[in-house]
Order: sequence, then structure tokens, then C-alpha cells
Amino acid sequence: MRLLLLGGTEFAGRAVAERALARGWELTVFNRGNNPVPEGATALTGDRTAPGGLDALAEGEWDAVVDTWSHAPRAVQDAARLLEDRVGRYVYISSCSVYTWAPPAGYDESAPVVEGEPGADATDYAADKRGGELAALESFGPDRSLLVRAGLLLGPYENVGRLPWWLSRIARGGPTLAPGPRELPLQYVDVRDMADWILDGIEAGLSGPYNMMSPQGHATMGELLEAVVDVVGSDAELRWTAPQVILDAGIEPWTQLPVWVPPATDMHDALHAADVSRAVATGLRCRPVRETVADTWDWLRSIGGEAPQRPDRPRKGVDPEVEAKVLGL
Repeated sequence: MRLLLLGGTEFAGRAVAERALARGWELTVFNRGNNPVPEGATALTGDRTAPGGLDALAEGEWDAVVDTWSHAPRAVQDAARLLEDRVGRYVYISSCSVYTWAPPAGYDESAPVVEGEPGADATDYAADKRGGELAALESFGPDRSLLVRAGLLLGPYENVGRLPWWLSRIARGGPTLAPGPRELPLQYVDVRDMADWILDGIEAGLSGPYNMMSPQGHATMGELLEAVVDVVGSDAELRWTAPQVILDAGIEPWTQLPVWVPPATDMHDALHAADVSRAVATGLRCRPVRETVADTWDWLRSIGGEAPQRPDRPRKGVDPEVEAKVLGL
């Protein structure tokens, strides 16, 4: 298979690139050239936000393109229009954020979505991702567009700061604020499992939208944090704390305590309670949480213990003084 990857040097794109090369696919990576492309890939350089920035893509044919763009939808529109007669399928890595807030627990791909414009400049994340979807559909139509509505992504190369923060915090050891309840069901997907599903989907000719995360309860908050303690080999003492105590302390779910959101809330329904039966029925397989944790820890140590951070995403983590106060230390 001949695959064109728009991006491909960070997190989701990097996972797709590595898995495609491992399958022996012919991979072309188009990016700004700020980071080296994986060994074995053909590199094309350009800035899709600049005039003439897509000139490197003026020639060439591919079986599929994978696009991870998260900003102005018009960049997706420009790429899709340029490639529509020379690429078989457009795979756009979108987000479950495109659903109108707040989707009810159990929502599937038919749930209402936000408004978006395929030719728009950047506005907000949800509208930008929906605009990107519409841009792919505009040029490739519903039969040649695969819309991957990703939820929480974890795994090696994470540049958002969720699992790396927990790994670093628990590595410090000592009493640790563990947001309860311990049995809180989570939904996430290891970025490598998503990449494998995408490549399988290209081979199978899949189209349309797919919620992309594990079945609910693939892991719990307790299983995640206990796996971190075990893998890191820390003396951290997880102190499970009731959700209301955490909220009363002014600690923000999801950002200051990454991954966690309180149970029985709109946030939990939206982020950890989607219907993913369509993805599972088409081959999504999710590895055990301990494997995701262990591989991310190995990667984090290999780069000196500090994960890269996307500048357009807020830094994660709770202030140590606030944590100590909640724990009564």
C-alpha cells in the first residue's frame, strides 16, 4: 500500500508512520521539516498554512492519505482538493469533541454534531475538527472518507501530558492524591492500537465516522494508577479521595488530574461512555493497560524523563501544595 501521511513526526502521526513501515507499506511523510521523518519513509517538505505550501504534493499518487490536522479547516480543504484525483481514500483523525455538548452516555456516531465550515480559519477545537471532517467529505465524498473520532489517546510519544504526568508524579513517591472512585470506568485508546485499526480500515475500504476508544471499562482509574505504581516501582501510596472533596478543593478534572472526570457527570458521559461497537466490530483491539503504561514509561525514561508538550495544549497536573492540602499533609 502507498500511504501519504500529513504530519507524522509526533504522537498519533508517528504511531501511524511506524506501524505502516512495519507492514512494509510505501510511506511518504509531508511536514514542515522541523522533525526528522521515520527511517524508511520518503520526506516531502512544506507548510500547508503558507502560500504555495502544498507544492511538494503537486505530483504523486497514493492509496490513502492520513491527516491529523487540528487547526483551521481550510488547511484540510486545500489538501483534500489537491489530492482528490490522486488518492484513493482520505482518513481524517478527528475527535469525539465534534459531538454537540453534552452527548448522553452511550452515544454513537449518529449523535448530533457541532457546526463547522470546511473553508474556515481556526475558531475552537470542536468546530475546527468538524470543519476538517466536512472538508474531507467535500472532496472525497462519504464513500472515500474515513473519519476517526478519537477520544482519549495514550501511549508512547504522548505530547499532551496526561499519562506522562501520572508517571512522573508517581515516580516521586509518597502519599499521592488518587481521584476516586477506584472502580471508575475509563475509555481511552492506545495510539498504536488506533494506528493499527486505521491501517486495517484502509485495507478493508472502511468509510464514514467511527468513535475511536476502548469499550467502557477496558480499564478503571484504579487499574490505571496501580499499573503506574507497579511499572515505575515507586513507593507511592495511592490515597483514594472522593470526587466531591477534590472538586471542593478547586481542582479541575481532566487537566489538573489528567484522565479523571467525576462519575455521573456530563464530562464522564462524554469522555468515558461512548458506544464504540462500530469500531470493535471492524477490528479494534485494545492492549492491556499495563502494556500501555510500561511502554510509555520506557519511552519517557529513554528521553530523559520529560515528555514533549504541544504548545496549543494546556499543561497538566495539580500543584503539589494543593495536593498536600487535600491529603491533610
